[in-house]
Amino acid sequence: MWTTFSLDYRTSGNKPPPATPGKPKKATTFQEFESITSDAWDVGDDDDELLAMAAQNLNIEVVMETANKRHMLPSRQRLLQRSKFVCLLCLCLSNPSSCFFSILPPDAAGEHAALHRQRSLPHRPPVIPLVARMADQNTSGTPAMTEREASRLDKFKQLLAGPNTDLEELRKLSWSGIPRQVRPITWKLLSGYLPANAERRDSVLQRKRQEYFGFIQQYYDSRNDEHHQDTYRQIHIDIPRMNPESLMLQPKVTEIFERILFIWAIRHPASGYVQGINDLVTPFFVVYVFEYIEEEVENFDVSSLQEEALRNIEADSFWCMSKLLDGIQDNYTFAQPGIQRKVKALEELVSRIDESVHRHMQQYEVEYLQFAFRWMNNLLMRELPLRCTIRLWDTYQAEPEGFSHFHLYVCAAFLVRWRKEILEERDFQGLMILLQNLPTMHWGNEEVSVLLAEAYRLKFAFADAPNHYKR
Repeated sequence: MWTTFSLDYRTSGNKPPPATPGKPKKATTFQEFESITSDAWDVGDDDDELLAMAAQNLNIEVVMETANKRHMLPSRQRLLQRSKFVCLLCLCLSNPSSCFFSILPPDAAGEHAALHRQRSLPHRPPVIPLVARMADQNTSGTPAMTEREASRLDKFKQLLAGPNTDLEELRKLSWSGIPRQVRPITWKLLSGYLPANAERRDSVLQRKRQEYFGFIQQYYDSRNDEHHQDTYRQIHIDIPRMNPESLMLQPKVTEIFERILFIWAIRHPASGYVQGINDLVTPFFVVYVFEYIEEEVENFDVSSLQEEALRNIEADSFWCMSKLLDGIQDNYTFAQPGIQRKVKALEELVSRIDESVHRHMQQYEVEYLQFAFRWMNNLLMRELPLRCTIRLWDTYQAEPEGFSHFHLYVCAAFLVRWRKEILEERDFQGLMILLQNLPTMHWGNEEVSVLLAEAYRLKFAFADAPNHYKR
């Protein structure tokens, strides 16, 4: 029998009890749900035979031979491999010249071992470059801009060059995406970290950066004290699990993230550090690194930056993350009531906008909390590539209550986006595997823009009339 795993993002000194084989007991309370879940995200990271080599060119005959082999496997085994293989195949077939995977049929022993592990654990989406699609504006090094993109960039520069930036106009312009060249300053303005008055910005930056490093001097040495050592230990454990790994495993980046997260936890005792908060630093950090480099972040040695630049990136990331969390802190306080309310609202909304999907999940006893908890806790960062998260956050920062309110409609649109795949699954395990490993690794700006447009439509229809989606 199979066991379904979900991520447990609450910090605790004790490991949750192992799941009982077979279909999990239906969780009737949040505490029961917590007790039967565990974090299996990082187990078996090194067992990806499909991604083992990257040196050979794509061979379509080998691809088809591998595909045919997998169709000969038992149906439940195919289900476990299907999502990753199809995504990989589609990516490589659509752009063979840029495909960096070597799709090789594993030997019999290796395949048997991989399938044995996959019966017990959800496989982790393969790690792909942060900027894998060069055609995506604002996310790759410096691709040639179209005339329309150049025109938008000029509008941003004109708006930002004035003595007092019109923030309302900046929000309207940013909703459809922010050019990479002006994204750092735009995010700082939209988050409220910087004032609209241009003359005050330098003094505010200097003061806030000094204030942050004052916190470091005041609090960071206490990380090994008995009162704080559990918090610091959990942070230290969580950072290597983050993506992109090539960036997060750099010692300098690890040090910066540890300081940011520990200082935030010390200054917010109501929630303290909770797993999931660590992911929310990454987009800010990556965007603010772009102020100083032109190449791809994942291939860049962050320690090569000047010390002053590193200090600025660290302080700016801390303050902007703090601004974000100020609006969603009830997601991380005891029992995480904010997440519980949002998951319940998501269930009610989906029941109104796509009753077929809602009833299908009810039929197979799939609880929204079992998959949407992570969507709310991590703001879809574990479901989307980082390049898509950055584009998504352009709109979240331009939208009133983007992270706390608009995110609900994005999650609803995201779920319904997979209605065909959801309705094709005919058992509990198949649905959970799909919902916890949605094939988005090939997504770029176009897919995110469609998702946001649908979310805006849902918000326009339901936000001011909540009784419309209550039965």
